[in-house]
Parts: sequence; structure tokens; C-alpha cells
Amino acid sequence: MPGKMGKYSDIIDHIHPSPKVRMPESARAAQFAPFAALSGFEDATDETARITDKRIELSEYEAEELDRTVGRLRERIKERPKISVTYFQPDEKKSGGRYVQKEGYLRRIDEARGTLMFSDGEEVKLRDVVAIGEES
Repeated sequence: MPGKMGKYSDIIDHIHPSPKVRMPESARAAQFAPFAALSGFEDATDETARITDKRIELSEYEAEELDRTVGRLRERIKERPKISVTYFQPDEKKSGGRYVQKEGYLRRIDEARGTLMFSDGEEVKLRDVVAIGEES
């Protein structure tokens, strides 16, 4: 042990330097916040747990009835009939989807694209339609 204070004798009398700018307490507290080691894990598990519906396959009778309804609507298209359509909307992230109901005034039946076009600009694919209700 050299000298009276040992190996730190050369700095023992110096003043401890303090920082010129102190970090605010709110920022210092952030370093002790919980750490999410698996970021995105909760979102992924929520997505997996989300339930989707399976697409319903119409019976031959139901498909024919739907075709007859579309035929009646085609004859009334100039009246802009108010209809209610239930259709399957495929899910963008996983298999399945959900059934949606749309009400509105039918503007056009586009045979080439296979869609029902509403006066608000929305289109519904005929292949996704499971029911059409006609209003007088």
C-alpha cells in the first residue's frame, strides 16, 4: 500500500464532477419501464385468436332463387330499386372472412365484371352474394 491512501491517493482530494445538463426525471424513469422482449407478439396472438366465418356454399335451389332475384332487379334497374344485400367479405389476413349487409339503391348490374353497383359507388361481387332483399 503505497502512501497513506493507497492506490487512489492521487485523486482522492479532487471534487467529483457533476454533469452540466441533468436528464429530466421523467426521462430517467423511462429507463426502468417494462421491456417488451417480443414486440408484436401480443398483436400476433390477438390476430390468431380473431374468429372468421367460413364461406357458405349455396344449395342449387338457393342459387337459382338468387338468379331469379337478380333477373327481377335487372328488369327494374331504371327505377334504381332499394335493396339489401348480404355478402361474404374475405379476410385480408387469414382464411375465411365475415358476412356483411349492405343497403342502398342499385345503380347497375355489371355482367362483365360480375358486380352489383350501388348509387354510392360501392360494388359487391355477385359471386359473394348469399341473399338479396328487394324493397318496394
